Formats: sequence, structure tokens, C-alpha cells
Amino acid sequence: MLFYRAALPLSRRTLTYPAGVIRRHRKAIGSPWRRLGPGRQALLVLVHLRKGETFAELAAGFGVGTATAWRYVCETVALLARRSPRLEQVLRAAKRTGYAFVILDGTLIPIDRVAADRPHYSGKHQRDGMNIQVIAAPDGTLLWTSGSLPGSVHDLTAARIWGIIRRLEAAGLITLADKGYIGAGQQVLVPYKGRNKPTPQKMANSARAKLRGPGERANAQLKTWRILRKLRCCPLRAGQLVKAISVLQMREAG
Repeated sequence: MLFYRAALPLSRRTLTYPAGVIRRHRKAIGSPWRRLGPGRQALLVLVHLRKGETFAELAAGFGVGTATAWRYVCETVALLARRSPRLEQVLRAAKRTGYAFVILDGTLIPIDRVAADRPHYSGKHQRDGMNIQVIAAPDGTLLWTSGSLPGSVHDLTAARIWGIIRRLEAAGLITLADKGYIGAGQQVLVPYKGRNKPTPQKMANSARAKLRGPGERANAQLKTWRILRKLRCCPLRAGQLVKAISVLQMREAG
């Protein structure tokens, strides 16, 4: 096997944060000596999430067994996902910050599934995947991500399952969303439907589309973590992975 040095396009604080989380966890559980220290374990996990390297590649690069690499990743992802903010906290913070609105959008995390797994097939995206709901600030800053549901679940249905619509109404926050959320209620502003719309409705659709643009960039930023470009693990882990990555993404942006 050949080895080479490589760079990871992340800041030092994005490494320091998970390393601190791992260090505190090891102390809390009285963990014995491990092959890799907290910093090296954090780096291993970042390489897996950001570059999508397999467990075999991680094991070879960091000098550990494949099963050890898998345990390190699962442990760290779970620790980070637990630190993902709750929706109520995010909406209260958005209200205090004085955001004029927030952006709600759904994204599909592709998965490696066979054709028989129809519940995971998204007709909108024409591929198998898991539905994730994302809330972003007006400037595109990622604020919150939901758990995962099969790709066949409609965005509006997913938003209702996670209680997003109800909580947005309770918080009194104006929300911009695409036509996948038509019928969500007055608090969620969606494009006007139909052909030959009057000029005011066309202008409103154009203005809202421009305001929603940063929210779509938030989804694109998530996909810069290559592990999310196509999951080859259990689909049920998609939500946990996205929450862990969202915590890291917020650290990187902060």
C-alpha cells in the first residue's frame, strides 16, 4: 500500500472542538488507554466526513484496525449529533437576533440502495435517498437540521412530522419556502401557483426566489462534506450524520 500526505480544507478550530468533546467523554466514562489520542481521533473522523474515505483507508492512514476506525467514527458522530441545537432553541435565538425571516428547505441525502427499497425512492430527485429538513438564516447560515425520513416522504409531510410548521407558527417567524411546502399555512410564504399569473404575483415570486437563494447555499455547504454525497451505511444514520456535520459546519463558519 502507498501512503501520501494530504491537506484537509478545515480550520484548526474545527479540529479542536471535536477533540475537546472526545477528551471530556473519555474522562467521563473512565476510558482506558487508546491507540489514538483525542486529537488524532478527531482528525480521523474529520477525514471520513469531509473526504468520504472508507474505514479501510482510514485504518491504513492512521495505523489502526478497520473495526477501531469504525468505532471511533460512530462514537464521535454520536457525541457531536447530541450537541446539535433543538428546534425550539434555534427559533428563539432567531427571534432574539431579529431575523426578518428564516428559510426552510428540504434536501435529499443519496444512499446506496437497491431498487426493491421503494420507500427510499424520491420521485422529485429520481433517486434513492433520505429526506432532511434544513432551516437557514437570511444570509444562508445553517441554523438547524432535522432527523432523516425515507426519500419518498414529501417535504411538507416531513416538516409536519418533525413539528416544524407548528413551531414556526408558535414562534411567529415568517418563513420562506419553495412550492414543496404549499399548504403549510400563512406563516410559510411559498410561490404563487398557476399559469398567466398577474404581474404582482410574478414579481413576488421573483423576489422570494432571490431571498431563498442563500438557504439553498446552506444545503450546498452540507454537501461539501463528501460522506453526504452518497451514503454507503445504514440509511437510518443519515440524520445523525447530518446533525454532527451541521455542528462542525457551524464551528467552521463561526
